[in-house]
Amino acid sequence: AGPVPVPAPALSARLGVQVTDDGRPGALVVGVQNPGPGFTAGLRKGDLLLAVGTTRVDTAADLAHAVSGTPPGTKIRLTVRHPTGGCQQLTAVPGILT
Repeated sequence: AGPVPVPAPALSARLGVQVTDDGRPGALVVGVQNPGPGFTAGLRKGDLLLAVGTTRVDTAADLAHAVSGTPPGTKIRLTVRHPTGGCQQLTAVPGILT
């Protein structure tokens, strides 16, 4: 018998943002990788991510789960509240970040 192939680790999509919980529903953006999918979509530090598509985001973990379930290269709609209070729909294309 020859060597047994080892499956490659599953690659999951990333937005290239760092988020945290801040005591209210949503995931607070505390860092944005530039260049990166989140930056390209228009996410900035201080934005509060409220939804990915039709999936509500209450915590940073909710955001990670929603994005990681998206195949890399697939467009997703993000609902964001900016620090100024205005809400906006952004389109992002999560990718594989190294």
